Amino acid sequence: MDPMKGQGGIQMLLTAEQEAQQIISNARNLKMKRLKQAKEEAEREVANYRKQMEDEYQKKISETSGSSESSVKQLEEETEMKIKDLKETASKVSPEVVKMLVKYITTIKT
Repeated sequence: MDPMKGQGGIQMLLTAEQEAQQIISNARNLKMKRLKQAKEEAEREVANYRKQMEDEYQKKISETSGSSESSVKQLEEETEMKIKDLKETASKVSPEVVKMLVKYITTIKT
Protein backbone atom coordinates (compact mmCIF):
# COMPACT_ATOMS: atom_id res chain seq x y z
CA MET A 1 0.00 0.00 0.00
CA ASP A 2 1.33 3.37 -0.98
CA PRO A 3 1.76 5.61 2.13
CA MET A 4 0.88 8.71 0.13
CA LYS A 5 -2.39 7.18 -0.97
CA GLY A 6 -3.30 6.42 2.66
CA GLN A 7 -2.42 9.97 3.68
CA GLY A 8 -4.67 11.34 0.95
CA GLY A 9 -7.59 9.24 2.17
CA ILE A 10 -7.06 10.35 5.76
CA GLN A 11 -6.84 13.95 4.64
CA MET A 12 -10.11 13.57 2.71
CA LEU A 13 -11.77 12.12 5.80
CA LEU A 14 -10.50 14.97 7.97
CA THR A 15 -11.73 17.52 5.45
CA ALA A 16 -15.13 15.85 5.26
CA GLU A 17 -15.35 15.78 9.05
CA GLN A 18 -14.50 19.49 9.24
CA GLU A 19 -17.16 20.29 6.64
CA ALA A 20 -19.73 18.24 8.56
CA GLN A 21 -18.86 20.05 11.79
CA GLN A 22 -19.26 23.40 10.01
CA ILE A 23 -22.68 22.39 8.66
CA ILE A 24 -23.79 21.27 12.13
CA SER A 25 -22.48 24.47 13.68
CA ASN A 26 -24.32 26.59 11.11
CA ALA A 27 -27.53 24.65 11.70
CA ARG A 28 -27.24 25.13 15.47
CA ASN A 29 -26.60 28.84 15.07
CA LEU A 30 -29.60 29.19 12.77
CA LYS A 31 -31.77 27.25 15.22
CA MET A 32 -30.73 29.49 18.10
CA LYS A 33 -31.37 32.59 16.01
CA ARG A 34 -34.86 31.35 15.12
CA LEU A 35 -35.64 30.51 18.74
CA LYS A 36 -34.52 33.97 19.81
CA GLN A 37 -36.66 35.60 17.11
CA ALA A 38 -39.69 33.53 18.10
CA LYS A 39 -39.22 34.43 21.75
CA GLU A 40 -38.86 38.14 20.98
CA GLU A 41 -41.93 38.09 18.77
CA ALA A 42 -43.96 36.31 21.44
CA GLU A 43 -42.83 38.82 24.05
CA ARG A 44 -43.84 41.72 21.79
CA GLU A 45 -47.25 40.17 21.20
CA VAL A 46 -47.77 39.61 24.92
CA ALA A 47 -46.73 43.19 25.69
CA ASN A 48 -49.07 44.57 23.02
CA TYR A 49 -51.95 42.45 24.25
CA ARG A 50 -51.30 43.39 27.86
CA LYS A 51 -51.25 47.09 26.92
CA GLN A 52 -54.48 46.70 24.95
CA MET A 53 -56.21 44.98 27.87
CA GLU A 54 -54.89 47.55 30.35
CA ASP A 55 -56.10 50.40 28.13
CA GLU A 56 -59.50 48.78 27.83
CA TYR A 57 -59.62 48.27 31.58
CA GLN A 58 -58.62 51.87 32.28
CA LYS A 59 -61.23 53.11 29.81
CA LYS A 60 -63.96 51.13 31.57
CA ILE A 61 -62.74 52.39 34.93
CA SER A 62 -62.84 55.99 33.76
CA GLU A 63 -66.32 55.51 32.27
CA THR A 64 -67.63 54.14 35.53
CA SER A 65 -65.60 56.34 37.89
CA GLY A 66 -68.71 58.35 38.75
CA SER A 67 -70.76 55.26 39.52
CA SER A 68 -70.95 53.35 42.75
CA GLU A 69 -68.31 51.10 44.29
CA SER A 70 -70.24 48.00 43.23
CA SER A 71 -69.78 48.87 39.55
CA VAL A 72 -66.04 49.09 39.99
CA LYS A 73 -65.99 45.78 41.82
CA GLN A 74 -68.09 44.17 39.08
CA LEU A 75 -65.73 45.54 36.44
CA GLU A 76 -62.71 44.13 38.26
CA GLU A 77 -64.40 40.75 38.52
CA GLU A 78 -65.19 40.77 34.79
CA THR A 79 -61.60 41.68 34.02
CA GLU A 80 -60.31 38.90 36.24
CA MET A 81 -62.65 36.44 34.50
CA LYS A 82 -61.40 37.55 31.09
CA ILE A 83 -57.78 37.22 32.22
CA LYS A 84 -58.50 33.77 33.60
CA ASP A 85 -60.20 32.72 30.35
CA LEU A 86 -57.27 34.06 28.30
CA LYS A 87 -54.74 32.22 30.45
CA GLU A 88 -56.72 29.00 30.06
CA THR A 89 -56.90 29.47 26.30
CA ALA A 90 -53.20 30.25 26.14
CA SER A 91 -52.32 27.15 28.15
CA LYS A 92 -54.42 24.99 25.82
CA VAL A 93 -52.83 26.43 22.68
CA SER A 94 -49.29 26.71 24.05
CA PRO A 95 -48.23 23.09 23.38
CA GLU A 96 -49.39 23.36 19.78
CA VAL A 97 -47.47 26.60 19.27
CA VAL A 98 -44.34 25.14 20.84
CA LYS A 99 -44.68 22.02 18.68
CA MET A 100 -45.06 24.17 15.56
CA LEU A 101 -42.07 26.36 16.47
CA VAL A 102 -39.89 23.33 17.19
CA LYS A 103 -40.94 21.78 13.89
CA TYR A 104 -39.98 24.87 11.90
CA ILE A 105 -36.78 25.39 13.83
CA THR A 106 -35.56 21.83 13.55
CA THR A 107 -36.44 21.43 9.88
CA ILE A 108 -33.40 22.23 7.80
CA LYS A 109 -34.00 22.99 4.15
CA THR A 110 -31.25 21.76 1.90
